[in-house]
Amino acid sequence: MKLNRFYISALSLFLILSCKQNTANAQEIGNNRSVETKEPNSDYKPAFPGQTRIKAVKTSTAYNVEVLNKDLGRPWGIINLPDGKFLITDKKGYINVVSADGKQVSKIEGFPKVDSKGQGGMLDVALDPDFETNSIIYFSFSEPYEKGNHTAVGKGMLSQDLKNISDVKVIFRATPTYNGDKHYGSRLAFDKDGNLFVSTGERSDKETRVYAQKTDNYLGKILKITKDGKPAPENPFIGKPGYKPEIYAYGIRNPQGLAIDPNGNLWDVEMGPRGGDEINLIKPGKNYGWGDVTYGIEYSGEKINNGTTQKEGTEQPVYYWDPVISPSGVTFYTGNIDEWKGNLMIGCLSGEHINRIVIKENKVVGEERLLADQKERFRDVLNGNDGNLYAVTDSGKLYKISKK
Repeated sequence: MKLNRFYISALSLFLILSCKQNTANAQEIGNNRSVETKEPNSDYKPAFPGQTRIKAVKTSTAYNVEVLNKDLGRPWGIINLPDGKFLITDKKGYINVVSADGKQVSKIEGFPKVDSKGQGGMLDVALDPDFETNSIIYFSFSEPYEKGNHTAVGKGMLSQDLKNISDVKVIFRATPTYNGDKHYGSRLAFDKDGNLFVSTGERSDKETRVYAQKTDNYLGKILKITKDGKPAPENPFIGKPGYKPEIYAYGIRNPQGLAIDPNGNLWDVEMGPRGGDEINLIKPGKNYGWGDVTYGIEYSGEKINNGTTQKEGTEQPVYYWDPVISPSGVTFYTGNIDEWKGNLMIGCLSGEHINRIVIKENKVVGEERLLADQKERFRDVLNGNDGNLYAVTDSGKLYKISKK
């Protein structure tokens, strides 16, 4: 009888723990069957059905969630080297090399000085498309200059032992310089032709917000440059008076997510104010409205531009959130979990989850909030070379999400 009582108690404990685990991983669903359970900050109406609060979807494939490292400092960007190691930037001003299992960490020396106040520091990193033959990497950072700073893009050659970077050059500076500590944007993405997309923020303050709509500067833009920092051939505004030739698109707020989908389309994910986080399909020469058009409101509660959400000559977001999730790094999933393939994965900061967006014919048809039980600010996500999904968090963790 004692043995039976012990068996029953152990079984009960197992069932209780299992229920708790399932509850923790369960996705909350709102009254409208979307993943959003909170009221919006405004009463603005979407421009078309499915532009916000789309129906929730639920992953049916079993997957593992592992923390490979808990002590990565202040990570911001993550990419893979060809052999499976990771390059992970640290906002303090350098890049770490991390082994595929997350256990070994070493620091690359030789980077220029960064301004790491606020949202600044060493930000994104990208491999040259010919990295395996030239060992060149590109990195974005907030560069201190006189009494201010700006988003800059540098390049350099990694040593064979991955300990140093040499021949460092700053190939692009997103001027004007400004004495602030927010909205650097700063994601990097190479296209199939070997040109580099760079996202830049409008530096947050009202006095710089207006630059997003002006085309004689580099704030609040999606830029397209060559490997040497020159305007990419066939950019939409080359030779047009009043336009910087590096501009690919404008009217952008704080784009910390930039990715190219399997069909070659460029997407950005950008943070709004109170409400108005956006997913945008970026097309050359288009104006994405920030400063004039938004589904968000000021942090004070005031309307922006009298509550304008649509305006001729500006593009509508494919999708938006209100309240915000604070989207950061993004990737289009191509890994081992079939039902996720082609989905947009978004690392979320204030939302504290990885957002899974299902897109069909360039429209959002489903949304899921993954790893919400971890209570982490997910800064960037990566399609690993091994077919697994990886993520870094503001608390310094490296996550691996793999098919069971």
